Amino acid sequence: AMDMTGFTSAAMRQGELQSLLRILDAQRVAIPVLQDCGAELIRCFADDIVAIFEDPNNALDAAFEIHRRVQVFNASPMSSELPTLCCAGIGFGNVFAIGPNLAQGDEMNRASKLGEDIARGNETLLTQRAYAAMQHREEFAFELQDLDDQLFPFYRAALRG
Repeated sequence: AMDMTGFTSAAMRQGELQSLLRILDAQRVAIPVLQDCGAELIRCFADDIVAIFEDPNNALDAAFEIHRRVQVFNASPMSSELPTLCCAGIGFGNVFAIGPNLAQGDEMNRASKLGEDIARGNETLLTQRAYAAMQHREEFAFELQDLDDQLFPFYRAALRG
C-alpha cells in the first residue's frame, strides 16, 4: 500500500487541479515499476496505490525503486514546486479479492495502516509477517519500531550503506 505525502497541503496551496496533476505524476512514476516488479494487481484511488505481489521480495524491491525514481523525478524540471514523496506499507499473507481494491484481509489492513497513516515520505514499513519472509535480505536493514502506539509491531526497512 503506497500513499503520497503532502497531498492535502498541496491541494490547499495550489488548488485541486495541481493536486490532481501531482497524483498523475506519481502514478506515471510508480505504476511501471510495479508492473516491472511483477505486481499481479494494481489499483489507484486518489493519492493511494495498492499492489498485490505473489512474492513479498518483489514488493520491497518495487517500493525502494519507486522511492528512487520519485526522487529523480522531483529533481527534474517537470516536478511541481511542492514535490511529493511516497510512503509504503508491505504485508505478507492471504488477501481476499473483495472490496473496492480487490484486496482485503488482516495483512492488507496492516499494510494499509503502515503505508497510509504511519510511514513518512520515502519510508517503507513492514508487518511482522512481511519481515519474517524477508529478513534474509542482506542489502536491507530492518529495525523494529516498538515505540509507537500501534496495536501491532512493525519494522522499518532501509538500504544498507
